[in-house]
Amino acid sequence: MPKTRSAILMAACTMVCGCGRSAGLPVSAGMGPSPTLPKPSPSLIPTIKVARAVGWTAAQAPRPAEGLSVNALATGLDHPRWLYVLPNGDVLVAETNAPARPLDGGGIRGWFFRKYQAKGGGAVPSANRITLLRDADGDGVAEMKVPFLERLHSPFGMALVGEVLFIANTDAVVRFPYRTGDTAIAVPPVKVADLPGGLINHHWTKSLIASADGRRLYVGVGSNSNAAERGMEAEDERASILEIDVTTGMHRVYASGLRNPVGMAWEPETRMLWVAVNERDELGSDLVPDYMTSVRDGAFYGWPWSYYGRVDHYVQPQRPDQVARALVPDYALGPHTASLGLAWSGGSALGHGFATGMFVGQHGSWNRNPPSGYRVIFVPFRGGVPAGDPIEVLTGFLEPNGTAHGRPVGVAVDRRGALLVADDVGNVIWRVTGSPP
Repeated sequence: MPKTRSAILMAACTMVCGCGRSAGLPVSAGMGPSPTLPKPSPSLIPTIKVARAVGWTAAQAPRPAEGLSVNALATGLDHPRWLYVLPNGDVLVAETNAPARPLDGGGIRGWFFRKYQAKGGGAVPSANRITLLRDADGDGVAEMKVPFLERLHSPFGMALVGEVLFIANTDAVVRFPYRTGDTAIAVPPVKVADLPGGLINHHWTKSLIASADGRRLYVGVGSNSNAAERGMEAEDERASILEIDVTTGMHRVYASGLRNPVGMAWEPETRMLWVAVNERDELGSDLVPDYMTSVRDGAFYGWPWSYYGRVDHYVQPQRPDQVARALVPDYALGPHTASLGLAWSGGSALGHGFATGMFVGQHGSWNRNPPSGYRVIFVPFRGGVPAGDPIEVLTGFLEPNGTAHGRPVGVAVDRRGALLVADDVGNVIWRVTGSPP
């Protein structure tokens, strides 16, 4: 009796997910200001190496770096991905996931990707909620965990300007009134500006940060494809950072050629905006390194026609004019690490070694064998730019047997200087501090 289509696909998925072209270089070779960029090695079926999500037991936790300690600020959340610390110390958590995207991931290829998402713990429905955590007694554990905003649409980025709280849903920035100490907001949202969404909406997260004067918002909008295979007409105002006028809602493209810009942070010495960007997949386990970079107004960073100044010959038609004007990113963060979270460390209480630099949440790879990411790192800065090798801050999310207890996403520094890490598979907010004397 012939196998059914489902059985054939399942067998193929088992075979593909368990193998693939292995990396020829360590992850560290793809990090720093001058990463190693080997020859691309694409294949008909891309390398798929997925860590099976198993969660944490009550006795388990990630491993902090020497001299640091970690505890759970809050547990039992529903796919927490992004964090925002309010001035009074309350912590907002976006419990969220992708919206319905009927035109994304069709066919056998899409079937494979849905399977790896389910295995990796990413296929849960979106709670569409912002939850408030409050640690009033200062013991590092939130005694209050309450719904703060509900019935949102795949919310992600958050920013408070005065008494106005802005939320970046997957298709629009909306605003709400906020007063210090509020534990819930029940009024309906007011739309500030539409964002690229639609039936594909491939990179659905929309990160958000406000300018120092509060007059402008910056929104990270990812591409609608891996490398423009759907055509550039599907990429209008995507793979970019948009600048939105808070008063009028008018917006413009602030910077472009950024495949999937997610975490954003201000560097205080130069007052430059920095962003963590996920580069393209399917060119082999060693390509292409994700990165963080300073963002210049009007600049173009290469996607889809180039990466790190190199032409991507698999993108057609070629655009040598665009390649010629592309800026090279400042600092590579390793191939396929899925570097999402970004937070400036100023005010951190983790110790002198973490005083000046960026914390980076690396969610973890699917397109690399062996896996990369699954950790939080720190990149030291000096004079407003990266100055040294990355330092591991929090590890232990991935076991040697290929299972994952959790996956770090958003990072933030709380009011007392602790590092907060959103773990969307473990459903925990971790709190990292300097070890007590």
